[in-house]
Amino acid sequence: MDLRVARAVDNFMAGYGCCQSVVAAFADLYGLDDQQAKRIAAGFGGGVGRLRMMCGAVSGIVMLVGLDCGQTEGSDREGKSACYKVVQELLAQSEAENGSLICAEILGIKGHAKAATSYVASARTAEYYKTRPCAAKVESAARIFANYLLRGKTE
Repeated sequence: MDLRVARAVDNFMAGYGCCQSVVAAFADLYGLDDQQAKRIAAGFGGGVGRLRMMCGAVSGIVMLVGLDCGQTEGSDREGKSACYKVVQELLAQSEAENGSLICAEILGIKGHAKAATSYVASARTAEYYKTRPCAAKVESAARIFANYLLRGKTE
């Protein structure tokens, strides 16, 4: 699992968004190839479409939980509830580790509406990587999901 966590960070450092980085690191476990995973997760970057709402790395956890234990029958309330339980547990871990689930708060931007002044993705420069905590958040999210898988998914 350490290799998957490292792959998630490597994906981010290669220019992929936080969500793409996390989802792609585990996608093969669910029959998705790397390209499919990155496409599915693409719009969740920058706190969902660069709106600075829910952190992309956290969105990656949610997507992976859905792939892992999401219900496929609309009337399956028990399955839906079981999935929600896992999402809430893992997101509580992420919030405890990172102080927030909200991109703007993690980046120190006051208010996500104010933060979303542009849809234009930031250039990935050396300065960008120095000033952003995102690689650490990607690592945290990937490790939280890896630990969930390692402990047999439920306790």
